[in-house]
Amino acid sequence: MQKFFRLLFFGWLLFIAFSGTAVAQSSKIRGVIQDESSGAALPFASVRLFHLPDSTFISGEVSDLDGKFEVTLKEGRYWLLFEFVGYNQEKRQVTVAGTMTDIGAVKLKAATKNLDEVVVQGEKSTYEVALDKRIFNVGKDLANAGGNAIEILNNVPSVAVDLEGNVSLRGSSSVRILVDGKPSGLVSIKGGAGLQQLQGSMIERIEVITNPSARYEAEGMGGIINIVLKKEQKEGLNGSFDIITGYPMNLGGAANLNFRHRKFNFFTNYMLTYRSTLGDTRQYQELYRNDSTFITDMTFDRELKAFHNNLRMGADYFFSESSILTAAYTWRRTKGKRYSHIHYNDYLTNTSNLLSRSYRTQDETETEPNSEYNLSYKKRFGRKGHELLVDVRHLDNWEKSDQYFGETVTPTGGEERYSLQRSINDETEKQWLFQVDYVQPFGKDGKFEAGARSSFRDMTNDYFVANVKPDGSLENIPRFTNYFLYDENIHALYGIYGNKHQKFSYQVGLRGEWSDVTTTLVDSNEVNNRKYGRLFPSVHVTYELPGQNALQVSFSRRIRRPGYNDLSPFMTFTDNRNYWSGNPDLNPEFTNSFELGHVKYLERGTFTSSLYYRHTVDKILQIRRMDESGFAYARPENLATENAYGLEFTGTSNVSSWLKLDGNLNFFRSVINGDNLNEQYNENENYDSKTFTWLGRLSARITWKGADFQLRNNYEAPQIMPQGKRKAIYALDFAVSRDVLKGNGTLTFNVLDVFNSRRFRTITQGSNFYTYNNSQGRVRQFNLTLNYRLKQAKTGKKGQFEE
Repeated sequence: MQKFFRLLFFGWLLFIAFSGTAVAQSSKIRGVIQDESSGAALPFASVRLFHLPDSTFISGEVSDLDGKFEVTLKEGRYWLLFEFVGYNQEKRQVTVAGTMTDIGAVKLKAATKNLDEVVVQGEKSTYEVALDKRIFNVGKDLANAGGNAIEILNNVPSVAVDLEGNVSLRGSSSVRILVDGKPSGLVSIKGGAGLQQLQGSMIERIEVITNPSARYEAEGMGGIINIVLKKEQKEGLNGSFDIITGYPMNLGGAANLNFRHRKFNFFTNYMLTYRSTLGDTRQYQELYRNDSTFITDMTFDRELKAFHNNLRMGADYFFSESSILTAAYTWRRTKGKRYSHIHYNDYLTNTSNLLSRSYRTQDETETEPNSEYNLSYKKRFGRKGHELLVDVRHLDNWEKSDQYFGETVTPTGGEERYSLQRSINDETEKQWLFQVDYVQPFGKDGKFEAGARSSFRDMTNDYFVANVKPDGSLENIPRFTNYFLYDENIHALYGIYGNKHQKFSYQVGLRGEWSDVTTTLVDSNEVNNRKYGRLFPSVHVTYELPGQNALQVSFSRRIRRPGYNDLSPFMTFTDNRNYWSGNPDLNPEFTNSFELGHVKYLERGTFTSSLYYRHTVDKILQIRRMDESGFAYARPENLATENAYGLEFTGTSNVSSWLKLDGNLNFFRSVINGDNLNEQYNENENYDSKTFTWLGRLSARITWKGADFQLRNNYEAPQIMPQGKRKAIYALDFAVSRDVLKGNGTLTFNVLDVFNSRRFRTITQGSNFYTYNNSQGRVRQFNLTLNYRLKQAKTGKKGQFEE
């Protein structure tokens, strides 16, 4: 394995060295790309250079965060092509002479006009790549039509989603998920699984930041995933509508509307869906006790039927184009019914010796309303990049679950027994968030940033489980009943200094965070208070190479604080033989993250590669234990350390006018030391693991006879874990779309998981048990979606903007 990684590493260095020799330095051309109406910078806009008179492609570049670009090339005559999503292309002819040619500001005009005036014949790539982030444009991937945020994340490069909706990035499950750059109630109580409530038609793009700077929260060992919702600021009334139907049941409609008149801009998004989600689990388990083997064979079929309402509305007031006040309100409500059927067969020694059969049912009614209030102010001062942003946000979330569990046990040769239990779970969250960010440019390329952030978060969990007696009265089960309080206050200050010297750009930042977290079990009067302050430095250095290559070295220190679900000791009760709970004694984990990245801009696409390493202390992982009765208990524990390193490749290519390819490969190595648990719990288990795994995605989009066809294949290789292993996961998606209604609408049909093969297969082992689990969180899905655009640009296939 070490030899394999050496080969990968040296091959990566050879590629960079070879690509870096493509063009000899002799002169430079620079400028800044801006919005024509507001003068705002357009970061990550593309610049392509072509030689005159033969229009031979020479090189490409993207603008930085301030819209600036600089290209090294030989003296001569060229024409430049400037492109940015949602804007018309701009062409410029220029003669390059001397050491530097400055073309000044390049103004791009928004591409959206009246339908009779503009036809957009090109589109942004599905994936956009930059040194510090990856951008996934949701609407460009046909397979996303009709899906929710969890299904979309499952197709983002280097991101994986497990059966329970837990999100991981580059093998790390500690990921900070933001919505429009801020925390959201969708991912508070339920974690990543709450994103099932967010329909894909409301999402503009997803940004993946693998090594964040001090500007961002230190939370999230693997990095940050930012979900950006749709919002326009174009003059007049414009928007889009979606109608969705699918099998299994997936019915819905969405409206994204925007109206701007002079100083006011109003925006609203509304989504209503009804979905039926089917899944199943097959589990085989052996328990070793007193020289005997007890075998359990379980089947678990479940269905969730849910109505999802999402409303987001707000307004911008423009004191001027450089001074904007925004107020927004988001309301979401989910009403669901969950039905489960669990069959158990219990054996002694082998499956020919049946001891008993059990049949357990679950009937749950779940209500989840949540609200978010936001007020923000943005001020741009006279100098470019001089900005102030103030943001105030309040989250108010609630979840109520009322469940009935019926169970019939039939021993071999014995009398049938029936029992009924009820579980009521009320959870609430209230959070205030205050944030100020300030950016001050200086000199030619220098910039200083500073900011402060405070959040106050209170959560409660009132959990009650009881046996239902024949007369209907309830008999409390004390070990499952309690009242849990979670109080979290986090305060942060940060400062960043950045500048540029010739080919070097650098940014150094320091963030300080103070955490005060208190958990309380009211009934048993157990209080756990954690107070700690930490510093989180970050460093990013970029070096421009010839031949339109760039290298970036980055470092950041990150934290994963045990969250509400990690600390809550309540055990879930769906399956009374397999329990999950939090751990009130869990410590935060800390990671030092290093990354070396490379970007190569090609005539027909972009190629990036990254070499990364993470060292983690107090690694948090789920550990499963089994008692002598065969009941399994899983909860998070702190393992001593993890050393993780990997190599990632991402590429996009317009192979021809009819074929586009997007691909991603991530090779990952992890070494975990968990010996500390044996000493802590006086056990004799092996919690160490060494694994090499990889995941890959390849998407091909074909344009043929006015229609777009897309195939996307996802594969995750097997992975060794501290208590066993996970087998390979693979799935193929298919989609086809065609413009209708004179180009104002698009009809899309897709099949998610064509071969119904996306299953989670795990083997978990301990000193006294062996468990094989085969689960499917969602069966194959068929969706048909109609998107209609109101006063927005039509789509076409030629790859050019025309008037």
